[in-house]
Amino acid sequence: MNLSDLTRNSNLLRGSLARKGYMRWWHSFSGTQPETGETRTFFVEFFIINPGAGGSRPILGQHPHSRRQGLKPSYIMVKAGVFPDAAGNGGRQLHAFYPVSALQATGNPLIMQLEGNPEAHCRAGRCLYSEDKLTGLVEVTPQEARRRSYMTDSGYMEWDVTIRKAVTCHTGKWSGGFFQALHLLDSYWHGEGIRSFFHGSVSLDGVSYEVLPETSYGYADKHWGRRFSRPWFQFACGKLGSGRSGRELRHSVLAVNGICPRFLWFPLKPRLMLQLTYMGEDFEFTHCKWETKETGKRFVWHILGRNQRAVVKVSGSCSKAEMLALRYEAPDGQLLPFPLLAGAGGLGNVQLYRKNAGERELTDTLTLEHALCIYGGNGLPSDLATFN
Repeated sequence: MNLSDLTRNSNLLRGSLARKGYMRWWHSFSGTQPETGETRTFFVEFFIINPGAGGSRPILGQHPHSRRQGLKPSYIMVKAGVFPDAAGNGGRQLHAFYPVSALQATGNPLIMQLEGNPEAHCRAGRCLYSEDKLTGLVEVTPQEARRRSYMTDSGYMEWDVTIRKAVTCHTGKWSGGFFQALHLLDSYWHGEGIRSFFHGSVSLDGVSYEVLPETSYGYADKHWGRRFSRPWFQFACGKLGSGRSGRELRHSVLAVNGICPRFLWFPLKPRLMLQLTYMGEDFEFTHCKWETKETGKRFVWHILGRNQRAVVKVSGSCSKAEMLALRYEAPDGQLLPFPLLAGAGGLGNVQLYRKNAGERELTDTLTLEHALCIYGGNGLPSDLATFN
């Protein structure tokens, strides 16, 4: 449901999750190079892992010392980068690691600030996260990027943007206290800014990009839990065009997220949650069917969602060349056993039907462009017996 919940977005790990858990606040947005008109999609993420086991130095799980001693990772990582362009070039991710003790944080609304970097992993300035602002810089040399434990590419990125989060996807009971207390999901999700407007600037390797609200097509959410969901599937788009009016829709967005429920310690069948906000009207679907395909060059999926008042059909795809393999380690200290691919070149269409006296009436057919796609763990097994 479209209900802002800054409390859920600000909650930090507690109890057993503080020693075996992760949190990640993700932001992605587009910027344009004024001289050339080139458009790129950037991302900035605050990632915290096993904070209860940390101290005055970041503990990197892939470092030889940590592996010999059996130490689990504990640090705050700022991940900044850019997705590959349409030709598959230029994608990178840059990592700066901070000890847990470097974090200064407030409560609700959450503000996180990181100062200094005792470990010589990279050059990193003051990094700030709040509900309405992101600032920071990360620089990694080619020599540092060759070290396996940093899981990083080389390069320089600096960002200074404001954020207006216009549409929220509140997951209700699925990320509530009862589900968390019993560990009924692999990980939890809250989409505080599935439709966000970013404004500011980014400098990538000395090239400046302008970020404007109307063309930023911004997205912001939060994941947390004991392990990364497997499979992992996200699809979100803030650039929707109406077939009925022929215009781009300002107050509209599509967001899809996969969840992996569990019974005790046994994984159950994955599910999809889908929210479509169409011209300010919200449609929520928690009972979805889907099918996924992989070709030589693209990932393709079809989704069918139904509720009491509407039916939605989504067909989308993303070019593999435009996707970047995001690098993380899990709370147990192991690298993810599957590639987590992400890109912002997703395309597709949406058909929205309203139910009226038992009949479907087509409301609109929407086109999708510049959609965020995150796909991993062999994708979702098909669950679409009949797509009608």
